[in-house]
Amino acid sequence: MKNYEEEYKRKLVTADEAVKAVKSGDWVEYGSFSGSVVVLDRALAARRDELTDVKIRDCTRATGIPEVTKVDPTREHFTYNGWQFSGYERKLCDQGLCSYMPVVYHEMPEYYRRCIDVDVVMIPATPMDRFGFFNFGPQVSHTMAMCESAKTIILEVNPNIPRCLGQEECIHLSKVDYIVETDYPIAEIPSVKPNEIDVKIAKILMDQLEDGCCLQLGIGGMPNAVGEMIANSDLKDLGIHTEMFVDSMVDMVEQGRVTGARKNIDKYKIVCTFALGTKKTYDFINNNPMCLFMPVDYTNDPAVIGRLDKFVSINNCIDVDLFGQINSESSGTRQISGTGGSICFALGAFRSKGGNGFICMTSSYSHKGRVFSRIRPSLELGSAVTIHRGMAPSVVTEYGIATLKGKSLWQRAEALIAIAHPDFRDQLIESAKEIGIWRYSNKR
Repeated sequence: MKNYEEEYKRKLVTADEAVKAVKSGDWVEYGSFSGSVVVLDRALAARRDELTDVKIRDCTRATGIPEVTKVDPTREHFTYNGWQFSGYERKLCDQGLCSYMPVVYHEMPEYYRRCIDVDVVMIPATPMDRFGFFNFGPQVSHTMAMCESAKTIILEVNPNIPRCLGQEECIHLSKVDYIVETDYPIAEIPSVKPNEIDVKIAKILMDQLEDGCCLQLGIGGMPNAVGEMIANSDLKDLGIHTEMFVDSMVDMVEQGRVTGARKNIDKYKIVCTFALGTKKTYDFINNNPMCLFMPVDYTNDPAVIGRLDKFVSINNCIDVDLFGQINSESSGTRQISGTGGSICFALGAFRSKGGNGFICMTSSYSHKGRVFSRIRPSLELGSAVTIHRGMAPSVVTEYGIATLKGKSLWQRAEALIAIAHPDFRDQLIESAKEIGIWRYSNKR
C-alpha cells in the first residue's frame, strides 16, 4: 500500500501560510453547519489590509461569528454571504454584514457544478486515513461539489470531527493543496425545548403516524416534541430519510422505534445529508454503519423521496396566508432563516404512496405585548413565499390540520380559518370576503 506521509508533509502548512492562496476579488468557501472553518477564518481576517473584495460563502454557520466580519464592518475587504441562516448569520444580516443567497436546497450541488465560480475552498475535515482520504464529517451536503469547482482546496484538519459514512463524504490527499492541523471542539447545538403549544401540535401529528412510515423532521421545539413522543411510543419499524439528523433521532433509534426494515430504498439505513446536535449526536454518527450520509441532491430530491412509501415530512413555518402561500424564512424583508428543504420534502411527500407533508406553526404569536395571528389574509409585504400555494401540503396548528391540496381558494380560506386562533377567526372571515375568497355557503 502506498505511503502518503511524505505527500502529507509537503502540503502541511500553518494557517497563515495557507490563506496566502486567497487573492483580492476571489470567491472563498467556508464550509457549512458545524463544519465552517474557524482557524482559517481567523488567519484570513488577519490579512484584511492586504485584500479587497474577497467574497465568502458559508451555510448555516454553527461555529460562531466569523472573524472576517468583525474586522471589516464596511465590507470593503470581505463580503460575507450565507446560503441558509443560522442565528449567527441572522444577527450579522441585521447589522448589514451578511447577504442572503436564495436556494432550492436539493439543487445546490448543481449550482456549484454549473453556475458558481470558486477560487478557494476552506473546509474542516477529519485526519487522513491510511488510504489517503479525509472525511468531511457530518456535513456531506454540497461539499464535494464545492471541491470539484475549486481552484485551490485547503483542509482544516480536526481530530474532534466524527467520521461519517456514505457517498461523496471524503476527499483524497491528491486533490488537496494545503493542510492545516487544528484541534478545537466541534460546534454543539442544544435541542430547543418544546413549549406547551408545540406539544399540542406534536400530539396531533402523532395520530398521522403508523408502523413502518419513513420520517423527515425539521428543526425546532415542535419537531423535537414529535421525536420525543415517538421515542416513548409503541411505533415499530420506522425509517428515517431526512435532511438533518438531530438529537431526538438518536433517542428514537435507541428506544427501538427506528429500524428502517420497511424502507423501499436504503433499507435499514438512516439517510441524511448533515447532522447538528450535541455530543450525543456526534458520538452516535461516528463510524456508524447504520447512518448513510449522502449529498443533498440525493436526500432532498423529490423523486428520491417519492420512492419511499408512507413518507411523512414535518417542518415549521413562520406564517401562512389564506391563499395557501407559506413563508418559512422571513419577517417581511428581514431574513430570519433560509428556504431549507421544505420545498423538497413538501413535493417528495406528496409523491410518496401513502405519504403526507405537514407544515406546522403555532396559531398566534406575541410581540411587544400584542398578539398576532400566524394565519394572515396575505403575507406581509416583502415576506418570502417559501412554498408556492400550488405546492402547499397540509398546514397544522394546535387547532387541527388544514389540507390544502386540490382545494379552491375559498375552500383553502375556510380550512385555514378553522385552525386559526379563535380570537382572529371573525376578522379573517371579513378579510376573506374583502379579497373575494369567501363563499356565501362557507361555514362560520
